[in-house]
Amino acid sequence: MTNQIQPIFILPEDSKRTIGKDAQRNNIMAAKAVAETIRTTLGPKGMDKMLVSSMGDIIVTNDGATILDEIKIEHPAAKMIVEAAKTQDNEVGDGTTTVAILIGELLKNAEKLLDDNIHPTVIIKGYRKASEKAMEILRDIADDISDSDTYRNIALTAMTGKGAEIAKSRLANLTVDAVMQVKDGNEVSLDDIKIEKKTGESVESSELIKGILMDKERVHSGMPKKITNARIALLDAALEIKSTEIDAKIQISSPEQIQSFLEQEERIIRELTKKVINSKANVVVCQKGIDDLAQHYLAKEGIYAVRRVKKSDMEKLAKATNAVIVSNVNDLTEKELGMAGIVEAKKVGDEEMTYVRECPSAKAVTLLIRGGTSHVVDEIERAVKDALGVLAASIKYNKIVPGAGAVEIELAKELKKYSNTLSGREQLAALAFANSIEIIPRTLAENAGLDPIDVLAELKSRHESDKNIGIDVFTGKSINSIENGIVEPLQIKIQAIRSATEVAELILRIDDVIASGADKGPGPGMPPQGMPEY
Repeated sequence: MTNQIQPIFILPEDSKRTIGKDAQRNNIMAAKAVAETIRTTLGPKGMDKMLVSSMGDIIVTNDGATILDEIKIEHPAAKMIVEAAKTQDNEVGDGTTTVAILIGELLKNAEKLLDDNIHPTVIIKGYRKASEKAMEILRDIADDISDSDTYRNIALTAMTGKGAEIAKSRLANLTVDAVMQVKDGNEVSLDDIKIEKKTGESVESSELIKGILMDKERVHSGMPKKITNARIALLDAALEIKSTEIDAKIQISSPEQIQSFLEQEERIIRELTKKVINSKANVVVCQKGIDDLAQHYLAKEGIYAVRRVKKSDMEKLAKATNAVIVSNVNDLTEKELGMAGIVEAKKVGDEEMTYVRECPSAKAVTLLIRGGTSHVVDEIERAVKDALGVLAASIKYNKIVPGAGAVEIELAKELKKYSNTLSGREQLAALAFANSIEIIPRTLAENAGLDPIDVLAELKSRHESDKNIGIDVFTGKSINSIENGIVEPLQIKIQAIRSATEVAELILRIDDVIASGADKGPGPGMPPQGMPEY
């Protein structure tokens, strides 16, 4: 009698597993689906996506990072692309769509090599070598930033094709001025640029305030509406009676005691406000509360006061006005005060807001963005943030490359030459990498309704003599990108190629996908075949 071998179960019964080529194909298909979804948004003639949440909230955008963040992607490989796009956005502020498209194309071309029985590790090695060479070529192509006009062109390029198109010239000037105001050497902290959004008026009415705009009104109607030559006290302390930390009862047995109790409270508040008045401050910005009586005393002295201001606004005010945030009113003296040319209450839309402007050496500023509807304002904010991000990267690294697809055509040309120096199957992988880079100018042409084959053929022939030739999507002709002011920071391209290569390599290494059963906790379940519904 023969012994029957019992099957061994390693995984729970309801786990699902995809192995080998099936796993690779599944992951590559998901990555291609993500790339195809946002590919139509690339470039000056890119289209927008309307994203509607289950609550009915609407977002209209062509910002790659926002689209990938808002659509609820379930596929694990597709989630890696979302992470790469987020990293790109955090590091350099733009180029998120480029990253997603590049990952999709790298994997699409790798799939052809896998079909020819080339091992994934060989493809990965070839991709890595081509990626390192691409960084080298990019650094050779890059030029130094020579003047302030270049920064304006960088901002214009970042905003072209986005919702800010209608007023991109005005917004480009505002973003450049904002970054130049807050920069410290070659470092720019974007936290020092506050973006305030208000619907109403046109996008052209957007303005840069060399100071801070607060969503707060005067605490008392008797206070002046406008103060010139403002001396500003920043208080992280309440101008009111402190309540006890623990529950306490006060027993009063006669009217005289009530009177003396109230008088004592009044005296304490008068003392607090006297200290503020004695400091010669004519504007008080308080992070905590201001008692009604204190408001009355301050108004009598012609002092402008706001209360319950956000901590982040207090810190920005300190940077803008050179004031010191004081935690104890007893420590407030003239030395701690900050300076501003004007502090005034103004209606913006239907709300009264406080402007602190004309600060002599403001190291924090506010961009007030206007627009017809909340959707318009939100999209302009995204475009402005992209412009600020690329300007910060430009100032930090001080290098630019030609835009309009010029840098990608040059990269592809040089990488094809480089692939011929490699031996064996790595040569095919490096060549596939070079072809993948061409997806960017190809997509720019497709989105503009041009014939990509004709466009690429013309660009390639002209690149034999000039590395700066790109595509003018409005005319369909090839142009000199640098001369036409279409430039991008070097760091955007380096980060995009680095992230795209790393994610493509990571996905190519996977040959086994094990998905836990749905009843074993919040596991992701079996990866769906394509993109999810949204």
